[in-house]
Parts: sequence; structure tokens; C-alpha cells
Amino acid sequence: MVKRICVAQLLSLLLCLPAYAEYKTLTGPDGVKYEGEFKDGVPNGPGTATRPDGGTYVGEFKNGLPDGQGTSTTPEGLKYTGEFKKGVPDGQGIAALPGGGKYEGEFKDGKPNGQGTMTYPDGGKYTGEFKDGKPNGQGTATGPDGGTFVGGFKDGKPDGRGTATTPGGKTQTGNYKDGKYVSPLVK
Repeated sequence: MVKRICVAQLLSLLLCLPAYAEYKTLTGPDGVKYEGEFKDGVPNGPGTATRPDGGTYVGEFKNGLPDGQGTSTTPEGLKYTGEFKKGVPDGQGIAALPGGGKYEGEFKDGKPNGQGTMTYPDGGKYTGEFKDGKPNGQGTATGPDGGTFVGGFKDGKPDGRGTATTPGGKTQTGNYKDGKYVSPLVK
């Protein structure tokens, strides 16, 4: 009697699994080992991919690529946790960089893009807009010595209107170009 109940319960559970979800372990010609769900012969759903160099991805797959929430690590020490789209970071995420830096914010096509905060290994920090992996737009940069720049950035450098403040409290408000002060603001 006990055996029949257990078998019946097991069959009931198996019948509740989605028909398309097939769990497999596969090693591709490039040496990448994948363990997880498959649909139509490709990774779809939760899974783990391990590259021959030791890098890993653990998370959601769609049509054979990381897509959805996941965590990727490289042998060099980069760790990204967040949203993926078509195999690259895209959406909200956190990247812990080798050497101690960290970026938290929006990604597009694998690069910081949109609002975010970059903390550098030396203690410096930038909070604001990013484009193609660099500070672009409005933001606040704080150096390891406590000095700040609040204003516009272009290609990672102060550009446009802004205010620089030294660690001692002296300020310089004006126009900046390629990271250099060029003129005071005209009132």
C-alpha cells in the first residue's frame, strides 16, 4: 500500500512537469559544458555553462544564449550579476571588477549605459549617466582625496558646465572641455 501511494505521487509529480523541459548535460565542440533545460535541442530555461578556461554562467537561457537573470564569472576575476539579453549584460546589474572596482546600474549591449555608479579601486567614485561604458551626461565624480566635480561629462571627462571642489573646500564653477577648466560662467 505504501509503495502504491509513493509511485502514484511520483507519477503525479512527473506529469506536472512541462512537456518541453528536458534536462541534459552536453559538451559542445568549443569545450563549453552545459547542464540544464533544453527545448527544441538548445538550452532554454535554467542552466549552467562552464567554459574550458574556467569561466561560468549560471542562470536563464533562451535560444541557446544567456537571457534573463544570471551570474557570469571570468577567470580574470570579473563577476557580473544581473540581466542578460542575447548573451550579453543588458538591463540592471552589478559588475565586480578585478582589482576591486565595482559598477552598479544599467547596462546595454554589455557596457554600462544609463544611470549607474562606478566605484574605483583607489576609492574614487562616479555616480551619474553612462554611455558606451564611460561617464557621459550629468554626474558627480569624487576623487580618492575627497575632491569632487559635479556637472557634465563627455567620454569620461568633465565637459560642459560644472563645479569642481578641492578637498580643502575651494570651488571653481565654469565651463570645462576635455577635463580642463576653460572659462567662468557668464551671468
